Amino acid sequence: MAPNQQIRPLTACVNAQGHLAIGGIDTVTLAGQWGTPLYVVDELTLRTACREYVQALATAYPGAALAIYASKAWNILALCALVRQEGLGIDVVSAGELAGALQAGVAADKIYFHGNNKSEAELTLALTAGVTIVVDNWFELKTLARLGPQLSYIPRLLVRVTPGIECHTHEYIQTGHLDSKFGFDPNEIGDLFSYLVDQPGLHCVGLHAHIGSQIFELQPHQDLAQVLVDLYAKGLHQGLPFCELNVGGGLGVCYVAGDDPPAIAAWVEAVAGSVARACARAGLDYPKLICEPGRSLIANSCLTLYQVGSTKTVPGVRTYIAVDGGMSDNPRPITYGARYTALIANKADQAADQLVTVAGKHCESGDILLKDVLLAQPESGDLLTVFTTGAYNYAMASNYNRVPRPAAVLVNEGEASLILQRETTADLLRQDCLPPRLMGMPE
Repeated sequence: MAPNQQIRPLTACVNAQGHLAIGGIDTVTLAGQWGTPLYVVDELTLRTACREYVQALATAYPGAALAIYASKAWNILALCALVRQEGLGIDVVSAGELAGALQAGVAADKIYFHGNNKSEAELTLALTAGVTIVVDNWFELKTLARLGPQLSYIPRLLVRVTPGIECHTHEYIQTGHLDSKFGFDPNEIGDLFSYLVDQPGLHCVGLHAHIGSQIFELQPHQDLAQVLVDLYAKGLHQGLPFCELNVGGGLGVCYVAGDDPPAIAAWVEAVAGSVARACARAGLDYPKLICEPGRSLIANSCLTLYQVGSTKTVPGVRTYIAVDGGMSDNPRPITYGARYTALIANKADQAADQLVTVAGKHCESGDILLKDVLLAQPESGDLLTVFTTGAYNYAMASNYNRVPRPAAVLVNEGEASLILQRETTADLLRQDCLPPRLMGMPE
């Protein structure tokens, strides 16, 4: 079964002690050594997903192809370095993410810089680093036309277009429909291409589009392929040196039973095949095909460990159990209504027969991680595991209520490596400035 079609990491199992183990290590041992909450990344699951994309592209597409990790899902040095080792590039959306990719050793020609409001400082950094810039709007395009000569660089560009394709996902993560903050409107394409032709100081090599995230359907991606190839042909006809086509990402993953995303290979075959057929019909040479998986690489590779604390039973309503994390380390439930699968890690061999709601520790009534889930008789001190937490958990984590962000470890064949240190109270106070005049006592 492909990684995006399962909930648990590939190495997850119940050991002889009846505990959940991952990467050959007991999760109780991990929690004891590193504390909780704790993100645990299974190296084998992540590498397997990377290899599936690389192999599927090589099989399904007759031209050159590159998978690039959409690192907004989780951009830290260890993960950027790991996907680089597997032959992937990186897509970034800020100076911070770009710095992380470069420090992790990713080659500049495999880095693509996205964003709908890149600052002049970010564009300058991207130009000097030599990465490809995915241009989102006229303001950015004209800024680059000015900056390039000033810095003696010719910007290498893709232009992002809004394809007008909608798909069934949360409205906050739909990006391909016309009413979106991202990309050039289709009605602007003629003027856009004419402008690019007249700008020898801008090197535009192709097009980009992205229709959204956590998508289970294949047809919208196939429709996107035809739209992009039609625009690509138009650009070539107008004299642009197009050679790349970036179809974005968006493949969903399985969070709970009943989710049924396509396998990675099936997604790649559908997208790559659609691009290849559209190019063949138009009589075009195959462009370099780029796709941008994020969630489907990292989500199922990670789980989060929490310690159970208090319990509250509301007679005839529900039983709440509280854990030592919540919306600060996983804001997706309160933001998107996201659902997850969980178990009691130290009782992994016991029947999940008690219906509970898992609450976070934050001072918000909406800080609920899991509503009405079956767990094995949770008690104070137990270790709760929440699966599929690699994507947009740490990436969107906060210090709400001044709670430090968790540590993260990478596990493989019985070895655990720290990849994120746990924040401390000193870290939380480091940026505070206290004017001396506020130190005096009240008069």
